[in-house]
Amino acid sequence: MASRAWLHAGGQASETLDAQQPHHSQDMGPCRQAGTAHGRHRRESRRRACGRRAALCGNRNAAPGVARHQAVMKPVEAGPTLPLRERDRRWSGLRRIMRSRAIDAIVVGSFQGRERLESYLSDDFLDAVVVLPLDSPPVMLAFSPSRVSRAYESVRRGYDCWIDDIRIGYGGGRIAAILAERGLAEGCIGLVGFGPTAPGEMEGLLPLGFHASLTAALPRARVVDFTQNLTDFILLKSDDELQLLRFAARVSEEACQVMAEVCAADVSEATVYAEVMREIHRWGCDTRYPSFSLQSGPDNISWGVPRWTVRAEPPRVLQVGDVVQAEIHTIYGGQEAQVQMCIALDPLHPDLMKCESVARRSYDAGVRAIRPGITFGEVVAAMEGPFRESGCWSKTPLLHTFTFGSTGFTPLNRDQLANTQEGWIEGQTKVGIRRADLVLQPGMALELEPNACLGNRRINIGAGVVVTEGGCEELNDIPTRVFHRAGR
Repeated sequence: MASRAWLHAGGQASETLDAQQPHHSQDMGPCRQAGTAHGRHRRESRRRACGRRAALCGNRNAAPGVARHQAVMKPVEAGPTLPLRERDRRWSGLRRIMRSRAIDAIVVGSFQGRERLESYLSDDFLDAVVVLPLDSPPVMLAFSPSRVSRAYESVRRGYDCWIDDIRIGYGGGRIAAILAERGLAEGCIGLVGFGPTAPGEMEGLLPLGFHASLTAALPRARVVDFTQNLTDFILLKSDDELQLLRFAARVSEEACQVMAEVCAADVSEATVYAEVMREIHRWGCDTRYPSFSLQSGPDNISWGVPRWTVRAEPPRVLQVGDVVQAEIHTIYGGQEAQVQMCIALDPLHPDLMKCESVARRSYDAGVRAIRPGITFGEVVAAMEGPFRESGCWSKTPLLHTFTFGSTGFTPLNRDQLANTQEGWIEGQTKVGIRRADLVLQPGMALELEPNACLGNRRINIGAGVVVTEGGCEELNDIPTRVFHRAGR
């Protein structure tokens, strides 16, 4: 059974969100329909969430700029921090894996990669490389004195550094010297970065120069790949990590509410982008690449960051009949709470209404399927059901793990793209499931992001869930359905 614990804390009840949502109960399955206890539970969760947002924003009838100003003047809640027991859990767990593989030390760097993997060992991000020996304390090598200074500023404010030995320098040669200093010049060294580490990093992120200088300086060492050992270890969240993830999800929920308030005909995409990012930063969170995907239009099949953020092109202005769709990558303390927000500026084309129903039913199917012991591929199959019945296809994954692990695309119903530009584009890709055999365990987090397409019309909704002993905990509510509002 799914739960959403944080949505029940505090807040004056509000009908605002429900008043703007169509209730297609016949499309939502028995557990979502009005009249069931579960349905009443979900609606009350939405009302409470809206009440908190109303309290932050003040008068909803005020001009948007006034509401935003009022929001800034209201205090926000500080997020939790990670205790040193979490550091000890991570280091000891990784050392158990190292011992089982007879590895003497691992080397983990961010190397400008998406996941900033050094952070997992340091609870920080200094553009650094961390050496974690099996039997001695870790060393962090940062290339810039200013980055080390900012680490010690946190100490001055009362927050511990996880790693005591921080040095200035860079390159594989310096890391080799550290390993030699620890007596590991002829040891077995596990390197992270050879294998897939994120979408777009399928062949790794380890710089050739770093690897060449490291191995040249340690000709008698044996270098092995530790990438999947680390990323699989990260998949299982501790209770302390889940507190951070839930906070990030709460901030994502607030950002979705802001997006719903701002979107209207004649509003620029740039305004929507600015207000959503402002809300995330107001809560003391950031975003992880690609930060904030945002696309709009009645038949815009493209996906990713707004065009005007990557080229000299003016921001699009929203119009009646649009769907405004976003993928928001809120991150707090290294925990990413991604959501897919979709806003309809009614009236919509009938194909989009059909896609909305399919996407929502696919999300529900995923929630019902998730439980310990089931494979990732079995969840994909469950979410495919509404697509198989409807004739819709899917451009982006139906779901994926939080942190790189498994990703689930479906190839269903792509024949409708024959002899089209989109068919030519998609025909060059191999659609399927990466690591379908991954067995779900309590503490794993997944992003359910069903996207249903008919031709070039597309609806994308979704949010994160955490696998629990009895099923899953849903982390968000607003982005799990299309938010409808009058186009003007």
